[in-house]
Parts: sequence; structure tokens; C-alpha cells
Amino acid sequence: MVPTKPVLLTGASGTIGRLLSGRLAALGWTLRLTDVVPLPIRLPDRASFTPADLEDQKTVDELAEGCGLILHFGGISTEQSFETVLGPNFRGAYHIYEAARREKARVVFPSSVHAVGLYERTQILDQDCLLRPDGYYGLSKAYGEMLARLYFDKHAVESVLIRIGSVLPEVPDERILSTWISHDDFVRLIERCAAAERVDCSVIWGQSNNSRGFWRKDARLKIGWTPLDSSDGQAERVRGKVTDNPVVERYQGGKFIVVDYSRADFPPREMFESE
Repeated sequence: MVPTKPVLLTGASGTIGRLLSGRLAALGWTLRLTDVVPLPIRLPDRASFTPADLEDQKTVDELAEGCGLILHFGGISTEQSFETVLGPNFRGAYHIYEAARREKARVVFPSSVHAVGLYERTQILDQDCLLRPDGYYGLSKAYGEMLARLYFDKHAVESVLIRIGSVLPEVPDERILSTWISHDDFVRLIERCAAAERVDCSVIWGQSNNSRGFWRKDARLKIGWTPLDSSDGQAERVRGKVTDNPVVERYQGGKFIVVDYSRADFPPREMFESE
């Protein structure tokens, strides 16, 4: 189903933003694209692009005016210092939700594996697990989830919170066998986020149908999404592709965790029970 109102896509110049802008425009969506940096691809049909800083509430409000759906993929997408992520990821998300409240728009918020990255890889998580961010980027995603909950409970702003694993064309190493989501599955997920009659404030694990996945129960049935692809067929190709870092190999968040990691030993395993 093609949305009847324009759709605002922030972070349009990023990897996921470029994927979505091209694929959704091809489906007939009318897109308002924005990013703090220029769009590095040809502007798709039925799309406009406006350079903008998400830290400016007035600009965000103007971009969101008349939109029924906001795909909020803007902000810092790597592990950085707190001061670096504070503006784009914390203030920017707040400005998005304020605009959504004014417009009565639905929001798709890309949370991340890094909001739960300090769970061990042996643990299987569901949507109600405690958040365990693995850095300041992950912390910003945990904040975004709580912001979405606040705006749903207090203002009836609906959100789908996608805890994204790894949106990649193919699997590069053994860890990604667990977190991978194909481009096709991801685009189909975004379509369902828009088309579902009601989403409330729902958490979806952003992974394909991977037998090695870390995550299970979520709200996918509520929005009518079923992943069709799987990383399983790529397992033999990446067999043995691991790092020699025990911290990276222990936790679901992978390489992000070692940035500024200062523990001299592993914490007791009982600290990381999922239930």
C-alpha cells in the first residue's frame, strides 16, 4: 500500500537512507528526503531533498508538515563520544517526536542491536528484555525507545522500534550470520510499518529468518511482517571469519563494545541474565 501522505525520511544520504529512498520511490511513495550532508545519489522520482540539521526544531517541523509517516534514520550511526552523539541522536530524536506529535504522524525509529549489545551471544532475547547499551551510540538508541514510549503513552504517537541487526547485501563474517537482515526483508518491513492499521509502540527485531539469530519474540505478527530470507545459506562461505578479541566475540554488539572498553576482566555471567 502506498501512503496517501508524504513520507519524511531523515538520514537520506546514509547507507540505509539511500536504500530506502530508491526502493520506496520505485513503489510509488512520495518522499521528503533530508540529511545534514548532500544526497550522493540521483534524486528519485516523486522525491524532494532538503539539507537540514535535526537539532533545529523549526526546520524539522517544516519538513514534517503534512506528513503521515516519519522514517527517522538521521543522526550519528557509529560509536562516538557522548558529546558527538548528544545533538544529532538525542536532541534530534526529540525534535522528530515533537514534530510527529504536532502532525499526528507515525514514526519508524531505527533502534539497534547496540541498545542490547552487552548481552552475551549465547543469550536469546525477546522484545521485553532489559536494555543493555554497549556505548554512547547504543545509549542514544535506548533513549529513542524510551522517548517513543513516552510519546505513545502521553500523546498517542505511534511508533515501530526496529532493533536493527545488520542491513547488508550479504554476510561478511560469522557474527553477522545472527544479526543479518536482507535488503528485501528490510524494505518489506518498512512497508508493513506504514501499512499496518495500528502499531501502538511496537518493538521488532530487525533480522531475517536466521537460525543462528539472537532474538525471538517481538511484535512482527501485529504489523503483519514475516522475513522471507535467511543468512543460513551463507554460513559456509564465512566459516572461521572471526576476530581474535574475546570481548568482541563474547557479546552481541561486536566491535562497537571495544571502543573505550576499560574492564580488566569479564563481569560475572549472572549479571547478564536475560530473565
